[in-house]
Amino acid sequence: MSSPLVERTELDELTCWRVRTAEAELLIAQQGAQVLSYQRDGEQPLIWLSEQAAYRQGQAVRGGVPVCWPWFGDLRRNPPEVQGMHQGGPICPAHGLVRDSDWELLNIDSDGPAVHLAFVLDTRAQPLPGWPHTAKLRLDIRLDERLQLNLATANHGDAPLALSQALHSYFAVSDIRQAQVEGLDGCRYIETLEDWQLRNQNGNIAFSGETDRIYLGTPDRMSILDPGWGRRIDLEVSGSKSAVVWNPWIDKAKRLSQFADDAWQRMLCIETARVMDDFLVLKPGENHSMSLSIASHSL
Repeated sequence: MSSPLVERTELDELTCWRVRTAEAELLIAQQGAQVLSYQRDGEQPLIWLSEQAAYRQGQAVRGGVPVCWPWFGDLRRNPPEVQGMHQGGPICPAHGLVRDSDWELLNIDSDGPAVHLAFVLDTRAQPLPGWPHTAKLRLDIRLDERLQLNLATANHGDAPLALSQALHSYFAVSDIRQAQVEGLDGCRYIETLEDWQLRNQNGNIAFSGETDRIYLGTPDRMSILDPGWGRRIDLEVSGSKSAVVWNPWIDKAKRLSQFADDAWQRMLCIETARVMDDFLVLKPGENHSMSLSIASHSL
């Protein structure tokens, strides 16, 4: 294929964009500017999408790379500064307010074999419920020999903004019981399943049960080692010093929406984030970018 191909497609209620290059295919939903799937030719998928995914307006799709903003997880577990930005009452959706928003597709362009899409969400034109602040979000997605995501936030208001955020990446693995995460040795982490205790990581992360950890002081590079598929997924990040590592395991998987009972075996979340003490404060007129680059190699 001499040049990338970008096609609009409708999946049930959602408008999506299918990107095809000479070596890979990418699927993006306009709702939430959410990458849904990513696969290199001749390889297993890199980004996991649930077999039970539902494509409904106003409902985040299970899998892919949802954008969590202007808070991550349970708002009540966020720093007081982030909680104070929300003025919409006690009931707040998990992972913020933009996953089910309809972002604007700003442009599609190609540069040789690469293709680039940009999505924006401006709260001046599209106010967020209970969050009366002025900001502009932009997600740039570039596909060439790797997948690159860049989430930029601009404060267009006259007061500081405090927020937490994440690129909630679901990665595909052959068997979570064999997979490991390399690169976080020596990092502190919060063990949310054990009274939010602060612990230290020793060696690679291996999985033998439900995992929900917030890593702090994270490096710019880490990898998923997958011996079952003979590959490693290399992640490079910038603008982030925290990450969330998550797998629901057996019991919680049965309670999740759009999630097969055995799907926990085939996925692993490593979420590029600004959470806990790494939360973001933007002064008026200030900008911030957080990026993630994904590539695969043989073990």
